[in-house]
Amino acid sequence: MIDYSPLWDTMKRRQISQYYLLQHGIDNKTLNSLRKNKNITLLTMEKLCKIIDCTPNDIVRFSDD
Repeated sequence: MIDYSPLWDTMKRRQISQYYLLQHGIDNKTLNSLRKNKNITLLTMEKLCKIIDCTPNDIVRFSDD
C-alpha cells in the first residue's frame, strides 16, 4: 500500500503549505490523489522532490497492508 504521510510530515517540518505547492506547479487533482494515497507519476514525484528539496523517501512509504 502506498502511504504519503511522510510528505505531509516533511512539509510541516519545512513549513511548506499546500498553497505553496499549487503556486509551484502541483495541481489540485494531484494534491487530492496524495491525500487519498492514490498513485502519482514519477514525474510528479520528481517535481515534488525539487520543490520541497527532499528525496522520495521523504514523500512516500510502502507498506504490506
